Amino acid sequence: MGWIGLDLGTQSVRAVLADAKGHVLSRATRPLTSHRDGVRHEQDPQAWLTAVDAVLAEVGSTGVDGVAICSTSGTFLLTDRAGRPVTPALMYDDARATARRDHIVDADPERWATSMQPTWALPKILDLDLTDRHVVHSADFVAAHLVGHPVATDTSHALKTGYDLIADAWPTAAFDKLGLPLTAFPEVVRPGTELGRTPDGVPVYAGMTDGCAAQIAAGALAPGAWNSVLGTTLVLKGVSTELLTDPTGAVYSHRHPDGGWLPGGASSTGAGVLTELLPGADLDALDRAAHPVDAVIYPITKTGERFPFVAPQAERFTLGSTNDDLQTYAAVLQGVAFVERLAFEHLETLGADPVRSVSLTGGATQAGYWNQLRADVLGVPVELPAIPDPAYGMAVLAASGGTDLTGTARRMVRVDHVLEPRGERLDDLYGEFVAELDRRGYRG
Repeated sequence: MGWIGLDLGTQSVRAVLADAKGHVLSRATRPLTSHRDGVRHEQDPQAWLTAVDAVLAEVGSTGVDGVAICSTSGTFLLTDRAGRPVTPALMYDDARATARRDHIVDADPERWATSMQPTWALPKILDLDLTDRHVVHSADFVAAHLVGHPVATDTSHALKTGYDLIADAWPTAAFDKLGLPLTAFPEVVRPGTELGRTPDGVPVYAGMTDGCAAQIAAGALAPGAWNSVLGTTLVLKGVSTELLTDPTGAVYSHRHPDGGWLPGGASSTGAGVLTELLPGADLDALDRAAHPVDAVIYPITKTGERFPFVAPQAERFTLGSTNDDLQTYAAVLQGVAFVERLAFEHLETLGADPVRSVSLTGGATQAGYWNQLRADVLGVPVELPAIPDPAYGMAVLAASGGTDLTGTARRMVRVDHVLEPRGERLDDLYGEFVAELDRRGYRG
């Protein structure tokens, strides 16, 4: 019949049912809410289960060939031995344990001095009582619900919990120094591994994080092809045969299910700034009227940048002046495109293959002018996948059954449209923007 992909996002749970030729047979979505209190950001894990049951009932979960699940990278909760939640879910951007990062780095500086970021899961875990408790990522919690017993996690979701992808093991010596019992952490398997079966006999496969899921949905699984996910924030993912080492800590890599690596990073900039700077504006109308302007806004959504450079002190700024909503809109778009260009330049300095093409996914792909602007500024073709949905990426992963994901994506993923660059790279303004980043000390 087909395969189901589930995406546990911050604002919704989405499900897609697709067949072997890549046709979407049905889809469903249910909203989620979360609670923010200063730097703390939590969600109710039970709400995931309620929403998942609803979307599966709507798309039809009996008689399908498999299910895979993605979720936000670094979101986790603690459960008891029976798999029942004993904490709320601590979300991927929860910054309550920022001060704990230094303790983790001190336990293994060679491993974590440049890679560990303060909002990752491990700093938050360090402040929790793990006695008779288990660390469970959000996708694992839902998978356990579907199969009726606790399950292993995957290498992708385990990354921000401290898993050593090179050794393919939890870092036991570092955990001992930190007082973290290895028994609290799950078994780790490769994405696509069968975790168990539902009461109806449907296999549930280990998934990946949402950024990797979007990359699969875009078919960007070979060196030189990149996926850029633009929604509230900007996430880039690509492919390399060798592990890229970034002394700045901005770039981290997931394991490619077929071998090799999926390098990339998550910026604090993105389209989220538009709702703050232009509340109530008709963004579709602004996009239709947009044109290049002699101004740029560094569109950081909150204080602190993570990629393409690490600068906890980074704040929003404007070069030039914007006199109305249209100019503000265009200046934000140019700022995002410049950050994207700078990110690719940084990746290439680390040894990534030169960018041949970029597939665009995320909510911002609805903005036609923005898509073309990104092609122009990057100077390479940008591709718009037919189904730019992380849930669809998980359907593709489930269809692969853990074997030849690249080949499976080649059969199932289609490109809807290609935009060629027009040579309007805004080089002078881009140079001024990078110089201002350097003047402020953001790039080190």
